[in-house]
Amino acid sequence: MSKQEKSLEERKAEVLIKLRGYKLIKKEKHKDAISYLVEIPKEKRKAIIWCIPEESTVGIASINRLQKLMKEKNLERGIIVTSGRYTHAVKQSANKKGVELLPKTFPVFDLFEHKLVPRHEILTQKEKEQMLTEYKVQPYQLPQIKSSDPAVKVIDARPGDILRIIRKSSTSGEHIGYRYVVE
Repeated sequence: MSKQEKSLEERKAEVLIKLRGYKLIKKEKHKDAISYLVEIPKEKRKAIIWCIPEESTVGIASINRLQKLMKEKNLERGIIVTSGRYTHAVKQSANKKGVELLPKTFPVFDLFEHKLVPRHEILTQKEKEQMLTEYKVQPYQLPQIKSSDPAVKVIDARPGDILRIIRKSSTSGEHIGYRYVVE
């Protein structure tokens, strides 16, 4: 692989940064990983994206290295990107340690550029209240979408969020639907 070529994990990290609207502050190479320091505008805080190429299984040692780096840089949030699998222990402890584990199925391309994938947006608290009042419904009465859905993962929606899904329509120009994110 030449120096210009990026690893699969680096490309996934760059797609993640673009689609979630993160601002890249700094990219660093480490001996066994690549880190991206990013700013999350909507949360007004910083995070680190930790790309682990070459590793088939991500264990506790990897998550501990990331956590050490997070402490050094005074960060509360980390995201691990790998093409390998995660051990059971890592899956159990990641949330408690403020680490998001990106699934290996995370796309390497902009999902929303495909003509069959509609635009997904997370409603703000104000928009959520207006929509629920306008339609006289509770969130659980809306059609549901799983938090494991690729589009939901890409935009970082969490269980309890409500999504606005905007589809192109040949008859009405645009169709707006809402989905409630569940576990």
